[in-house]
Amino acid sequence: MKFDREEAARFHRGHGKPPGHEHPEHQEPVQEARHAELRTTAAGAAGATDTDTADDAGAQGPRKAARTEIEVRFDLLDENRRDAASLRERLREQGVFAINLMSSPGAGKTALLEATLPRLGAIRVAVLEGDIETSADAERLAPFGVPVVQINTGPFGGDCHLPAPLVADAMEKLPLSKLDLVFIENVGNLVCPAEFDLGEARKVVLLSVTEGEDKPLKYPLIFRESSLALITKIDLLPHLDFDLPRLEENLRRVNPELRVVQLSARSGDGLEDWLKWLSDELGEALRASD
Repeated sequence: MKFDREEAARFHRGHGKPPGHEHPEHQEPVQEARHAELRTTAAGAAGATDTDTADDAGAQGPRKAARTEIEVRFDLLDENRRDAASLRERLREQGVFAINLMSSPGAGKTALLEATLPRLGAIRVAVLEGDIETSADAERLAPFGVPVVQINTGPFGGDCHLPAPLVADAMEKLPLSKLDLVFIENVGNLVCPAEFDLGEARKVVLLSVTEGEDKPLKYPLIFRESSLALITKIDLLPHLDFDLPRLEENLRRVNPELRVVQLSARSGDGLEDWLKWLSDELGEALRASD
């Protein structure tokens, strides 16, 4: 099935739920049935003659229609998976490590990049900036002198996530042969982005301390799919009624293998732990490619 942006827009507009988007469990989308109805006359279903139908119609009025249901099965995410697999292979061939940054709106993805980019040293980096509308975040990153490509889903129905075809198109605008690392800043949402493979090497989820300790339990898929959880805005902890040990317990319940780093992009606390994780992952990927 060819990726149909109009179809995606129809499903996602207004937070609609396509097949496979049942919340909150978010199981892996499978082939779903779409239903069409064929109507036949009750007389035809019962084997009545034309004469009988005409006579009965005069005596009884219009007949009720019988309904036949036909299932047409297709996988809505199949095209996305194919595009993601193709992009992953392309990035591997170019030696580029891609990280998909996901979070709810306002958790601090762009602030994290603002704190990270000047600390990467010789690592050659670019950013794909995803939003429904505006280029505000891309403009915030422009002063750092790295390639930044804006992706807006608004023209395609305002999707609450980046799909692989749009990411692949945006990658065409980057000098991949001259890069080591690409950050993909996804659209702010704790739900849909986790379902869509973008060809990335790692998924990283951000959760700010202003959002509450229960989010891993309410939206488990994004934490199960991620390799690292960044607990952001920890400089605000003295001003909040927030139970950090409880959050970490909830994270372990959802994903016991999830690495957790606490940081503040504003104060700089914890940034070294994030940068070490990043360096370790890049080094491991480089060794694996040798």
